[in-house]
Amino acid sequence: MDSPAGTTNPLRIGLLGTGPWAHNTQAPALAAHPGVELSGVWGRRAEAADALATAHGTRAYTGEEGIDALLETSDAVAFALPPDVQAPLAVRAAEAGCHLLMDKPVATTVAGARAVAGAAETAGVASVVFCTLRFAPETSAWIAEQAALGGWFTARAQWLGSLYAAGSTSAYADSPWRREKGGLWDVGPHALSVLIPVLGDVEHLTAARGPADTTHLILRHTSGASSTVTLGLSAPPGAAGVEIEFRGERGTASVPGWDGAETAFRGAVDALAEAVRTRVPHACDARFGLHLTELLVAAETQAQAG
Repeated sequence: MDSPAGTTNPLRIGLLGTGPWAHNTQAPALAAHPGVELSGVWGRRAEAADALATAHGTRAYTGEEGIDALLETSDAVAFALPPDVQAPLAVRAAEAGCHLLMDKPVATTVAGARAVAGAAETAGVASVVFCTLRFAPETSAWIAEQAALGGWFTARAQWLGSLYAAGSTSAYADSPWRREKGGLWDVGPHALSVLIPVLGDVEHLTAARGPADTTHLILRHTSGASSTVTLGLSAPPGAAGVEIEFRGERGTASVPGWDGAETAFRGAVDALAEAVRTRVPHACDARFGLHLTELLVAAETQAQAG
């Protein structure tokens, strides 16, 4: 079978990061992908890198010299790192000529995200930002369908997790950046990545804080439609869930379910490979990641001021 890059040679993708996201999503998706060679795993802790690399039949790297060695043996790199660790390493990878498969958000500062987008453009490398619903087969097809239909009047998105609710045992709750930045930054990119391609870019944004880490957004889009968004990671388990709904000339459309993050990540790998092959940027590239960061910074600033 040909690789996703359109040749008989696999696309060599190195993985930076060894945390729960890497264990549960990136590493198994990359190792099982028929058009990919997992060229290595880099981690800050040697024992974690060794364990993950061994589990997936590849080589472990650590330390500063390990980053350079992995970049030298890779066509692309995937990231499973906190955003403000990811951003400078993505710049470094792009400058080394590696294509980028990044997690969202790209960075938590506009300067950091701008540096990534600029480095990718200067180096001429392809980039994809992994916003789950844009790559899961069920939801990506649904988003494209709603965008093609048009005529939407308004939309509502709620993305509430219970990561920090009492009794939570999620491994992701140990993530310092998620605890610091909350649902706006962790799940906000997912919601925005659905609303923007259907309703158009955000031309006006209002943000306010809710209970715990919850943030409420009111958005006006270039199509003339408006949307409301509720984001959080501290909801009671019974209140947690994802709902995205569009209302317009043809009635109501609600987002379907999807088959987990690993399947969606395989779709993101395919999208990166297609962008490498065709040299046509993907809609969710580093520039889109920069724009998401700009919106999230604006929302955070407003919410904190209120």
